[in-house]
Amino acid sequence: MPRTADRTDIPRRLTEAGYLLFTRHGYHATGIQQITDQAGVPKGSFYNHFDSKDAFAAQIIRNYADWVSQAWAQCLANAPDDAHGAIHHVFARFVEHHARTECQGCLVGNFAAEVAESSVACRDVLQSCLQVWRDRLAVLMARAQDEGSLRRDLPADVLSILFWDAWEGALLRMKIERSTQPLSDTVERLLDHLLAPHAPTAP
Repeated sequence: MPRTADRTDIPRRLTEAGYLLFTRHGYHATGIQQITDQAGVPKGSFYNHFDSKDAFAAQIIRNYADWVSQAWAQCLANAPDDAHGAIHHVFARFVEHHARTECQGCLVGNFAAEVAESSVACRDVLQSCLQVWRDRLAVLMARAQDEGSLRRDLPADVLSILFWDAWEGALLRMKIERSTQPLSDTVERLLDHLLAPHAPTAP
């Protein structure tokens, strides 16, 4: 491999390779040798940058969370002004992403199912990542409650937790059925029905 003066080059190549392989094959089915081969670097260089496979996976989760944060901001940049419309817009873009990537699923959800019980390092990062996502959505949901487009009998953070739990479950169905329809259905049924304001009861 040609030498490079950029000290970030090898860890970047490793994490890009790891993301690709973990997404395709999962954590346990991917070995260090496969990762370094994919990255085009000597196997020994892996441990120059990462203490363990768990620490490596935790960094990939952080990188993925950063990407989601950037994608969220980009989606909001051209979203409708009202919060309800903005939430629909963001998740419609996420559905499109999953369609383009052939229903590979969410890396956070995949890791949660595979390594959350066995890796403390990954579990802590996964928990932090999910909390950031919930908090970010809760801000929009609180706005939607103020605007009258979401039910107000439950706090926004509770609605956000419910939404994300349903979304992650829909991602599992997506992977089984090889279709993004479960994602679209979940967003529509939650935002426009289950989480919509209660209609007043007749006297």
